[in-house]
Amino acid sequence: MNYPESYELIFQATGAADDVVVVHITARSGAGGHPVYEDESGIVRAEVSEHGEVRMLASGGHQVLRVPLLARPLSHGAARRTGR
Repeated sequence: MNYPESYELIFQATGAADDVVVVHITARSGAGGHPVYEDESGIVRAEVSEHGEVRMLASGGHQVLRVPLLARPLSHGAARRTGR
């Protein structure tokens, strides 16, 4: 299966704008067999299916996981523009 290199995870924020976190594919797979993506810090981790379904994964203790409103795939060029 060919998965996107990066996704934007869009979370609803209480302020004026939504929170957007860019995650990149890793060599790991989640419990559902789909690739695990993580942000640059390694704190935000998510398993994303080929249908864009997201399962957030804890990266440490006492973490409160929020489910994103949307997982938007980024093209290869867009991933480079975000700092990768």
